[in-house]
Amino acid sequence: MPYKLKYDDSEVNRCLLCADPACTKACPQHADVGNILRSLYFGNFIDVADRLKDVDCTYCNSPCEKVCTLEAKQIPIKIREIFMGVKESFPDLPKRKLEEVDISTDICGVRLENPFLLSSSVVASTYDMCARAFDAGWAGVAFKTICNFPQHESSPRFSAIYSHANSFCGFKNIEQLSDHSVAENMKVFNELKRKYPTKVIVASIMGQNEAEWTMLARRCEEAGASVIECNFSCPNMEASDLGITIGQSEELVERFTRATKKGTSLPVLVKLTPNITDMVPLAIAAKRGGADGIAAINTINSITGVNIDTLVAEPAVQGKSIVGGYSGPAVKPIALRFISDLSNCEGLQGLHISGMGGIETWRDAVEFLLLGAGSVQVTTSVMQYGYRIIEDLVGGLRNYLSCKGIPSLANLIGGAKNTVVGHQGIERDIKLLPVFDLDACNGCGRCYISCMDGGHQAITFDMETRTPKLLGSKCVGCHLCRMVCPTEAIDVAPRILKVKA
Repeated sequence: MPYKLKYDDSEVNRCLLCADPACTKACPQHADVGNILRSLYFGNFIDVADRLKDVDCTYCNSPCEKVCTLEAKQIPIKIREIFMGVKESFPDLPKRKLEEVDISTDICGVRLENPFLLSSSVVASTYDMCARAFDAGWAGVAFKTICNFPQHESSPRFSAIYSHANSFCGFKNIEQLSDHSVAENMKVFNELKRKYPTKVIVASIMGQNEAEWTMLARRCEEAGASVIECNFSCPNMEASDLGITIGQSEELVERFTRATKKGTSLPVLVKLTPNITDMVPLAIAAKRGGADGIAAINTINSITGVNIDTLVAEPAVQGKSIVGGYSGPAVKPIALRFISDLSNCEGLQGLHISGMGGIETWRDAVEFLLLGAGSVQVTTSVMQYGYRIIEDLVGGLRNYLSCKGIPSLANLIGGAKNTVVGHQGIERDIKLLPVFDLDACNGCGRCYISCMDGGHQAITFDMETRTPKLLGSKCVGCHLCRMVCPTEAIDVAPRILKVKA
């Protein structure tokens, strides 16, 4: 994004994203304050600028801040300062004419109005939840995995690692599958299909043997499912021939995929586990079994932490814990790696890839799409922020395509996949030196500390003037300094050819 933010985005991150924001009701100009803050939180700047174009906070006494939920115990969000900073940061956005773009896609020929689905989990486990998601704007749901055997859930079943006060960086669950009967879930499918005929129902299933995989696929198709998804990856089902055990065996993946295909004429996705070294052989096995696409990634085996007071790992269930599935923004780099592997495999060309793992904003979704995913699935972000995030996922994606002059989502998918190459495929004889913007520098010295203790001692720091200076002869162009700079005051110089030994 070519714009410099002239407001404190860390202040936006303090917002609690309230369910019924008092700030909205207090605004004398009737601005949708709460939703504007939420859109800023998720990086949907264009829609924010458009909604603020007729709002003038210059002489406002900020009644929105006086009713802020944080007012009682902390300093309220500086809403007036944020809004005025947004208008200064993006002065031309409301004037920009956005072209119409097509953000529809499909899963193996099944049309999606947009690429966003709920992934198979608690967020898509009842009729009411799916209906509210559809009403909010989600194109489809992967229903919580349907099975024909009883579930025994623990309490509690979640733990998390936080990036700041209101946000999960990583999230662990030890939850199992749908605790409703097959018949009950088929009634849900029937009603959803009747009420929402244009929405997509992905039926996630898990059988105990070949006959059950076939039966569940058939029942789901008869009840109105649009796509079948084989759950070969749940880390909380460790019995023989269940969940993650299947996803770690090429023979089981192929066998149970074939069994599923016997029961249905619908497209079949195989959901694979990241708890392996290489996903490609498992995906090829799924293709041999007749799979039409791959869904990845499911959660990663994890222990999020240990309570150092009780001396029990989290989440503690009557003094014990287990390894569970890790999700959230922290797993996105791992998910992207697997999506890239799948997309770049010649033997998998033509298979749909439904990507997931750490998608929270429209930017995250674009990254998955660029690496070859044709649709994306979301859970952890919805668990934290609710179905309402679809507004900014869709709005941000549409605005991005329009600003880039990309007419349809189809023109975006896979656009970056060929940029991921082998280790010998990148340039190693050029270095890019950092350049300091002293007007933007706040004099903190973080670049100096990082370069001295974690880099190549190529930066000096004048303690009196609080200014850094580059020692070009020592700099190797690693760019650690740029990564730690809190004010984005370090840019890049033209390329320099390194002297070969």
